[in-house]
Amino acid sequence: MQVVIFRLKNEQFAVETDKVQSINDTMEITKVPNAPYYIKGLINLRGNVISLLDINLLLDIDKGEKEQNNIIILNIEEEMLGITVDQVDEVLDVEESLIEKLDDVRRKAYVKGVINFKDRIVTLVDIDRLLLNQ
Repeated sequence: MQVVIFRLKNEQFAVETDKVQSINDTMEITKVPNAPYYIKGLINLRGNVISLLDINLLLDIDKGEKEQNNIIILNIEEEMLGITVDQVDEVLDVEESLIEKLDDVRRKAYVKGVINFKDRIVTLVDIDRLLLNQ
């Protein structure tokens, strides 16, 4: 399985690359009045208007002081959505055996598991479940 690893504050998360359309630098965001709290606004990417979501709010992670410099464009059920992240770290091939499923039912339903590398732990996010349950 191939994943894109990104950073929010001091934590690393991963999303499967088959959901990722593109990775872009920050661009102009148009605010939308009366939008749900997790909608940052709209962006225009090569003529496509895309909703930009605040993944920090969805994952319940405080924003750091740092500016979020990257936007990951995702393809979720034939619709493009963007999420802002602090930084995109890398794209990796991950062996399925490295992914540890979480048995703890108190964990959020959008966590598919954790990828246990020798030097760090990365949370694998079920991006469909996270975004479609809003």
